[in-house]
Amino acid sequence: HLGRLSDALLGNALAAQRTGIVGGVIMSTVAVIGAQWGDEGKGKVVDYLAERARFVVRYQGGNNAGHTLVVNGEKTILHLVPSGILVDGVTNVVGDGTVIDPWVLLGELEGLEARGAMRAPESGQLVIGRRAAIVAPYHVALDKAREQRLGKGKIGTTGRGIGPAYEDVAARRAIRVADLLDRERLSTRLDRVLDEKNALLSWLQVETFEKEDLIERLMAVGARLAPWIDDAGKRVRQGIADGHDVVFEGAQGAMLDVLHGTYPYVTSSQTTTGGIASGAGTHPRQLDAVVGVVKAYTTRVGAGPFPTELHDHFGQSLREKGQEFGSTTGRPRRCGWLDISQLRYAHQLNGFTSLALTKLDVLTGLESIQICVGYLVDGERWDIMPTDSDLMDRAEPITIELAGWDEDVREASTFDELPENAKAYINRIQSELGVPVGLISVGPGRHETIRHQDLWATA
Repeated sequence: HLGRLSDALLGNALAAQRTGIVGGVIMSTVAVIGAQWGDEGKGKVVDYLAERARFVVRYQGGNNAGHTLVVNGEKTILHLVPSGILVDGVTNVVGDGTVIDPWVLLGELEGLEARGAMRAPESGQLVIGRRAAIVAPYHVALDKAREQRLGKGKIGTTGRGIGPAYEDVAARRAIRVADLLDRERLSTRLDRVLDEKNALLSWLQVETFEKEDLIERLMAVGARLAPWIDDAGKRVRQGIADGHDVVFEGAQGAMLDVLHGTYPYVTSSQTTTGGIASGAGTHPRQLDAVVGVVKAYTTRVGAGPFPTELHDHFGQSLREKGQEFGSTTGRPRRCGWLDISQLRYAHQLNGFTSLALTKLDVLTGLESIQICVGYLVDGERWDIMPTDSDLMDRAEPITIELAGWDEDVREASTFDELPENAKAYINRIQSELGVPVGLISVGPGRHETIRHQDLWATA
């Protein structure tokens, strides 16, 4: 009898775990993933979800990403600090899968402190992962020199040193955040890597770095960051075990994933849901919902294939009206029509349970709007985007045309208040992808948001 009772209790516990019930409290973990090539508006979506969450976790990428928040008319651009930082009661975690430029992170924290947005370290508002690798000055120098050497064949990196930093992680020679707190260990780590970096920089005809100077600079910035440094993975796992709601904040977009994106025109980390478990220190079964953030049109920064790109006045209009300039580099973004075929592929990679549609207001005033629903590649139809860059370069978009609208959508607070043609546009996206649109952003402000369905709901 005791054996059967134990089995029953275990079964109940597992069922509760699957449905997100811990100690009688309904909890949930949700990932916010860019569904395109980045710049979809993930920061605003995370800020919205953080009103309910207890943890917001960045699990990959570095300061090559920029998330923009607009709260009470004030714009905040974040590169490393998670987008829940402006919401009271949220623990913001910079996870072990990120690569951290410590000076950039410190600059962000000082800017937030100056605005009164940072509380004392003991409040638990911010956690910086001990195992996260740092982006050192030689990584930045290498990144810029390599891009310059590639000339017309350059990838289009931000030049922030992200790729070289991830190279050192894979080669097991990275300097990690915890090393900034131990001079002897830092010296040993630099002995393993600096001579090689300097030799490469010298070959590239770039200025080299002196070890002792680097140690002094890294120790100084480490001391400033020390109050927030902790075991990030342990904190996140404990938060989930305690029944807290958790948002995993992705950087960049699905099509920039180092394995599954439009290689080689990608970033250096896993930008899909597959990167969450390793980057945050959790396991895959701890993810309940996945929100794919979709801009109402498509943009891309840097080189690489872009089948729906517009080189005419429509593309220029989208860029100007949508303020499509990189929040990290200021580079003008390439603009084009929404690409359903690309989004189908992103959905296959991530398993979206809902979509958050952003920048719907930018389409206002267009007489008609095109949507790409497939490609012709060498005369063959593709309904889902091919990821081979050579095939993408030959892809001709198959589009359908929908009627536009002139009414101002920024005043709408519910789906029913949107113009009929705007609702038809959203409904077409839902029907083509088979994924509900749960959130609609009709302007940059936090309040300019329509909740259409629950983003926390599981599939």
